[in-house]
Amino acid sequence: MGNVLAASPSNPSSPGNVGSMPPPPPLTAAPPVEPKPQPAEKPSNSNPGTYEDLHKSCKDVFPQAFEGCKLVINKGLSNHFQVSHTLLLSSMGPGAYHFGATYVGNKQTGPNEAFPVLLGDIDTNGSLNAQMIHQFTNRIRGKMVIQTQKSVWVLVQSDAEYRGDDFTASLTAGNVDILNSSGILVGHYLQRMAPRIDVGGELLYHYGSGQEMAMMSCAGRYTADNWIASATVGQTGWHLSYWHKGNENVKVGVEYEYNTRARDTSVSAGYQIDVPKANFTFRGMLDTNWTVAAVMEKRLPPLPFTF
Repeated sequence: MGNVLAASPSNPSSPGNVGSMPPPPPLTAAPPVEPKPQPAEKPSNSNPGTYEDLHKSCKDVFPQAFEGCKLVINKGLSNHFQVSHTLLLSSMGPGAYHFGATYVGNKQTGPNEAFPVLLGDIDTNGSLNAQMIHQFTNRIRGKMVIQTQKSVWVLVQSDAEYRGDDFTASLTAGNVDILNSSGILVGHYLQRMAPRIDVGGELLYHYGSGQEMAMMSCAGRYTADNWIASATVGQTGWHLSYWHKGNENVKVGVEYEYNTRARDTSVSAGYQIDVPKANFTFRGMLDTNWTVAAVMEKRLPPLPFTF
């Protein structure tokens, strides 16, 4: 989000860089020195990211399946403002139209990040999904989410996130009603224990209608050169994922989920194949419930269309 500006590398050999003439080469050239192979660079003890993104690499492989045809038109009105039109046609039900708008501010925090970010999406039924994200300092980020369904408020959520040198801590408050004493509070913490190992936990507290409930879960992630293994274990169930990168254009993922309340287990396998020269992306998946899904995405540059 907010990735509208990209830094371009400087050119050290530009015409403005004028210096003294280099010395002439020696009459007898030195024998060529064969370069020694460099060891693979390992990830450093940097920030591990957010707890919610532990399984993100694997989930991005799976398709967002739908029945029918979907047309997306993105139009950039300026460097900070963009609108989108989404049309979904299906034989299973009535068609849907979504209008979206995105605004990105002037506060540049990185080569591909700028804040604040305002996102909005509304459909023909009056359902609204709006988000506001802002980087207050180099370490503190805030987020607010509002959702309505047919003009009825269904979600008001606020997030506060702190990113340290090797950890991330966040607190989320959802549908907090002070008058009726109800709401949901969620705390996340993710720590980088080693260059490739991250460990964290989640604490969820739900109160309201004279009832209180608290649930806790633990998580871990191992990041290798071309694969990532993540696990989340809690009172509600287990979630294991494995993501593997075959090459620049092929990625696969496997997920295992177990729900302790429903006592239901499912295993899903997905793949993603990119064809950059043809602007094609294929995604597919198959699970143990015999659900089969596949999505083909075609980009039509320079036109602002995605089919």
